[in-house]
Amino acid sequence: MIIPKTLEEIELMRESALVVSRTLGMLATEVKPGVTTNYLDKIAEEFIRDQGAVPGFLGLYGCPSTLLTSVNEAVVHGLPTDKPLEEGDIVAIDCGAVKNEFYGDHAYTFEVGEVDAEVKKLLQVTKESLYIGIRELRVGKRVGDVGYAIQQYCESFGYGVVRELVGHGLGKKLHEDPEMPNYGRRGRGKKLIEGMTVAIEPMINMGTHQVSQLKDGWTIVTRDGKPSAHFEHNIAIVNGKPELLSTFGYIYEALGIDSDEEKEFRQQELVL
Repeated sequence: MIIPKTLEEIELMRESALVVSRTLGMLATEVKPGVTTNYLDKIAEEFIRDQGAVPGFLGLYGCPSTLLTSVNEAVVHGLPTDKPLEEGDIVAIDCGAVKNEFYGDHAYTFEVGEVDAEVKKLLQVTKESLYIGIRELRVGKRVGDVGYAIQQYCESFGYGVVRELVGHGLGKKLHEDPEMPNYGRRGRGKKLIEGMTVAIEPMINMGTHQVSQLKDGWTIVTRDGKPSAHFEHNIAIVNGKPELLSTFGYIYEALGIDSDEEKEFRQQELVL
């Protein structure tokens, strides 16, 4: 059952989402060759607690870490390790936080040093597909409309859309109804309603959509060993339209990236 939120609850969720946004922004300048994901995990936990929140993943479902760090062919749920990141790697950092009893949960795939052009393209398309999916998040539409938009866009570039892992509703639990797949058929699935809050998170592979789980019981990897990208935002439906609760703005500020994608998204929503 979808649990709609009041405007007051949505504002509390925004606070939680922005704890994660600021944490990812802090981590942005720390992601570099030679740094371990265990180090990133340690400083992330400290940073989240300094903001009056608690890590959202740590201890949940037995998770041993604050961050999930998925390097190269790892799709999601990668556990932090002492292996240093290397030039040309990519690392998807998924982070959660709880504040005011509500969860924030989003993710960004970072480049480590200089990355191959074809990998950059994968990251660009995956991030673009996130916003394409979010634009479908409107009262009266259905879950399948969101997944269809993401799937069609990514598959047009020859990429694989992961089937086994999906986005989800978000609130006082990390995973609420509905599931939000990154694939689907238009007009199918649960109806989208006012006040619903979700995490949309395309997980897109350079090659096959098929994945496997490693023996650690957590890390999901591509079966063909090709890179995978993961981007995630938290969104509420307010006045019938999608409203971003999280932002990549702190990341762009930290990295000196001039990106107007979120500004453009908000401007488009104002005229629709």
